[in-house]
Amino acid sequence: MPTVVATTDAPAAVGPYSQAVSTGDGAGAAVYLSGQIPLDPRTGQLVEGGIQEQAEQVLRNLQAVLAAAGLGLGDVVKTTVLLADINDFQAVNEVYARYFTGPVLPARAAYAVAALPLGARVEVEAVAQRP
Repeated sequence: MPTVVATTDAPAAVGPYSQAVSTGDGAGAAVYLSGQIPLDPRTGQLVEGGIQEQAEQVLRNLQAVLAAAGLGLGDVVKTTVLLADINDFQAVNEVYARYFTGPVLPARAAYAVAALPLGARVEVEAVAQRP
C-alpha cells in the first residue's frame, strides 16, 4: 500500500500531489519524489539569485524529502532535470555534481521545457530505492 512522505522542511506541494510516495518500508521499496522547484520552504517564495542558487535550493529540497523518508541522496537511482533554458545545463550540472558524489551515481535525463511552475528555472524529480 503506497504511503505519503511529507515534511515541512521542503516546500508544500503547489498542486494536488504529494511531496513523495513510498511503495513500502522494506528493502527494495521505491520512493517517488515529485519535482522540486527552488522554493524556500520557510517563505514559499523562489530563492533569490541565479541558476546556481536555484539548483542548490532544489537539491536541498530533495534532500529534505528524502530525509523524511529515512533516505539520502545515495539512495537515489534516477533523476529527471527540467530546465527552462538548456543553456543553464552546465551550471546546474556543476551544482548537481556536488550533491551526487557516491560510487553509483543515479541514472538521469535532462530536458529543456517551455516553462516551469512559478517562473522557476530548474526542477528536479527523483526515484529512490530503500536499501
